[in-house]
Amino acid sequence: MFFDERFLFTPGPTPVPDRVKAAMNRPMIGHRGEAFPKLLEEVSTRLMPVFGSKSPVTLISGSGTAALETAVVNVVEEGDLVVVIVTGAFGERFAAICEAFGANVRRLEIEWGKTCSGEELALFLKKAGAGVKAVFATYCETSTGVFNPIKELGEVTKRYTDALFIVDGVSCIGAVLANMEEQNIDILVAGSQKAMMLPPGLAFIASNDHARAVMQKCRTKRFYLDLNKYHASFEKESQTPFTPAVSLIYGALEVCELFEEEGFENTVGRHLLLRDMVREGARALQLPLLASDEDASSTVTAIVTNTGPARQLKKMLADEFGIMVAGGQKKLKGEIFRIGHMGYCTPYDVLKVLAGMEMALQQLGGGNKLGAATGMAQEVWLHRLGK
Repeated sequence: MFFDERFLFTPGPTPVPDRVKAAMNRPMIGHRGEAFPKLLEEVSTRLMPVFGSKSPVTLISGSGTAALETAVVNVVEEGDLVVVIVTGAFGERFAAICEAFGANVRRLEIEWGKTCSGEELALFLKKAGAGVKAVFATYCETSTGVFNPIKELGEVTKRYTDALFIVDGVSCIGAVLANMEEQNIDILVAGSQKAMMLPPGLAFIASNDHARAVMQKCRTKRFYLDLNKYHASFEKESQTPFTPAVSLIYGALEVCELFEEEGFENTVGRHLLLRDMVREGARALQLPLLASDEDASSTVTAIVTNTGPARQLKKMLADEFGIMVAGGQKKLKGEIFRIGHMGYCTPYDVLKVLAGMEMALQQLGGGNKLGAATGMAQEVWLHRLGK
C-alpha cells in the first residue's frame, strides 16, 4: 500500500516538531558575530535543568557517538584502568571507544535485557582492585529498552572507588529527571536526535568541577573533541572553538521553550504513560516483552518477535502501514523489534503504532481481535487521566 508519509517510531532519529523545524529555518548568522554568543549562552544555560547540571551544557557539532568519545578522550589515558558496564550494544560501544584509546578495560557483562544492580557493580569493583579511573554506564540501553539504576550505580562507584562516574544518556535525556549531584554523575552526555526532538548533529556534554579538573590534567591527544578548548572558549566569549551547527542550536532553543511550556515533570510523566501504553498493548497482542516492568525504559520498548508470524511484523508495519520501527542489534538481530516513544510523541501516536500492529498480525494470521491492543492502551491512558 502506498503512503506519502512515513510514521517514525524508531529509537532515533525521532520526529521533529514543526516549531523546531521553523526555528532551524531562521536566517543564518555569522557564528563570530554578536548574535551567536547570546544564542549559545542561552541554550547552554537553559539546558542545565534538563541535564541536572550546575554548569552550562557544552554543545559540540557531532553525533551521539561523538559525545561518547568526547567523554572518554578527555579523561582516559593509555593504560588507565576503567570499568564499563555492558548491558547491550551501546555499553559495548563505550567499551570499544575506551579500548581504542588504550585503556585497560574491564567489562561488567550483564545479560541483554537485564539491568546492572548495585550489588553486581560493588562485587565487580572489589575484584577490579584499586586504581579504577572511571566507571562507564548506559542510562537507557537503547538496544534492549532497559533503564540502568543510575543513582544506585553512582552511589556504589563513589563508595568503593575514587573513579569518575560517566553516563551515556543519549536515548533518555530530555525524557527523564536527571540530577548529576544526587546521582553522583561526573560526566553526562546526550545526542540531539532522541528525546531532545532535533535532527542528528548535536552532541551535549555536561560535566562537574571534578571531571573538569581531570580533563585539565589528561594527556591524551585530541583536537576537535578537546573539552578544555570548548570550556575556555565559552567562559571567555560565550563561543565555540570551531564552527558550530547554528541551525541546530536555534532548534535547541525552541526545544527548551517546549520543555518549559509543558513543564519538565510533565514531560517525564508523559514518557512514563507512553511506555505503559505500549507495554500493555503488546501484552494484549500476546507479544513477549524483553525487559521486565521494573527495568523498562520510558523511551524505547523491545518486543520479542523471534518466532511465529510476529517475526515478519517489522517488515509488514513498514510495507503496508508506513510505520517505521527498529530491529534488534548484534546478538538480538532478528530476535526483537524496538518501538521508540520519546520526544515529540503523544498517546495518540502510540495508538497509531498499536493499531498498525493489530492489523499486521491479523494479516499474518497471528493476531487477536482488532482493538485488543489499542483498547488496553486507552484504558491505561484513561486511568492516568483519572489520577
